[in-house]
Amino acid sequence: MDPVRIGIVGCGNVLAAYWAEAQKLAVRGEAVVVAACGRPAQRELVVSRLGVRRFVTDYRELAESEGVDLVVVLTPPATHFEISRAALLAGKHVLSEKPMAVTLDEANELVELAARGPGLLVPAPFTLLSPTYQAIARRIRRGDVGKPCSARGRYGWAGPWWGEWFYRPGGGPVFDLACYSITSLTGWLGPVERVAAMTGTAVPERVVNGKPVPVEVEDNAQVLLDFGGACFGVVTSGFTMQQYRSPALEVYGTDGTLQMLGDDWDPDGYEFWHNPAGCWLVFRETAPDWPWADGLRHQVECIRTGARPLVTPEHARHVLEVMLLARESGRDGAAKPVRSRFAPPEFPGPDPAEPAHLVHDRTRTEFGH
Repeated sequence: MDPVRIGIVGCGNVLAAYWAEAQKLAVRGEAVVVAACGRPAQRELVVSRLGVRRFVTDYRELAESEGVDLVVVLTPPATHFEISRAALLAGKHVLSEKPMAVTLDEANELVELAARGPGLLVPAPFTLLSPTYQAIARRIRRGDVGKPCSARGRYGWAGPWWGEWFYRPGGGPVFDLACYSITSLTGWLGPVERVAAMTGTAVPERVVNGKPVPVEVEDNAQVLLDFGGACFGVVTSGFTMQQYRSPALEVYGTDGTLQMLGDDWDPDGYEFWHNPAGCWLVFRETAPDWPWADGLRHQVECIRTGARPLVTPEHARHVLEVMLLARESGRDGAAKPVRSRFAPPEFPGPDPAEPAHLVHDRTRTEFGH
């Protein structure tokens, strides 16, 4: 099969991560970057330093090109919809950075276009693809923690200093950061039925590229998720967190607890408490080099094999609705019903090791057998 021909729209800070993954695909003969679209000042970087022969400044020219199979959208969030829409209408496959749109109407249109067109739409984030995430998912699905009752997600930091759009409408930590935790928790526990939140602007002015910038969106958020069946979750996020030393994700069940260490976009193994064993089981990270831009590899693989991606636009639309309602709830204080649904992903592969042998070892130690 010929390599998948990639066209990249957006040559800013995010490009480096995707470029590294594209080069791995090129070495294996699976994909090649044939074109890029960016600002005129980025031409030198793309053409001379990265060696991409074709550079344009109008995304429509790239999206409609017969020489491009997959359009990778790495621009600020407010532009994701229009670029993805143009590419899907042109019959292209699309990978979009998160969120794939900034309104629910836009997301609905993209889902419909992807459903009736030939192109696959794969929206970030790609936390569902990490081996550690999937190992925890299989434990939850087979009942290792019993019935999940409570969950927590956390992702935040002090905030960007290089782009004003982070603090403008369409930006903010809910779209930029909380989307990771919401994607991860819904991937494990299924769709959210109701959402409530407290949000606000804790730091009203930021310094971006050496200039003071007024903050026009919330920069601090606590989001409460109702998964139904008395299973609740909370997501802590914001451009207000200087450092942290806590698991990225936690699931508490009737028989145990699972905790992902590190961040869900950069896992560092996980811990598992199992009531019958009476101890914590610590599992080292099995893929320390797993990249958060792994969606590119996954989508190219699906294009080449005809497989259905684990990361779906229906899931991304659901996450977007949760985020939009969380921001709305933060303004009026009311809980909001979530109407969209998605089919939870299946995670093929071997089940994690049974903990039964640890129960046996504990019994032998206690009773001298």
